[in-house]
Amino acid sequence: MTTNEQTVTGERADILEFLAKHRYFLRHTAQGLTDEQASTRSTASELTVGGLIKHVSTVEQHWAEFAQGKGEQTATEYTPEVIAEWQNQFRLTDGETLAGVLVEYEKVAAATDDLVRTLDLDTSYELPSAPWQPPGVFWSVRRVFLHITAETAQHAGHADIIRESIDGQKTMG
Repeated sequence: MTTNEQTVTGERADILEFLAKHRYFLRHTAQGLTDEQASTRSTASELTVGGLIKHVSTVEQHWAEFAQGKGEQTATEYTPEVIAEWQNQFRLTDGETLAGVLVEYEKVAAATDDLVRTLDLDTSYELPSAPWQPPGVFWSVRRVFLHITAETAQHAGHADIIRESIDGQKTMG
């Protein structure tokens, strides 16, 4: 299940570098924002910078657990409580701060990076049952890390648009 590599090279180094690049873009988008600004809906979307960081952290943690064979089944009944919990991962709720979600994101990222360094990238697990997912689909640990990177990059772009609408700051350019 794990390797004994001391030096990270090759595709592991590439995955770590790619993750770091897109995490940086996402975190940079939040730089200098107040909690109020981080909770601002500046576009037609419900998304906020703080909510996106919270969401990316939650999703990364979920997929990191899956990569360790700890995947849990997706709820099959979408009750109002399940829907509300899902919606709350996209916003800062009472008592949450931008600083707090950034600290949590750093912890999640560090734990994922440790997994990139140690897990067997060829190990595969069946994806959890979901209405959009046929049974019998397996993802390798490698694919999981690529998916985490894609999710981070996509939401970093969303956050950049939201931030630019708040005060004109852009992550790039």
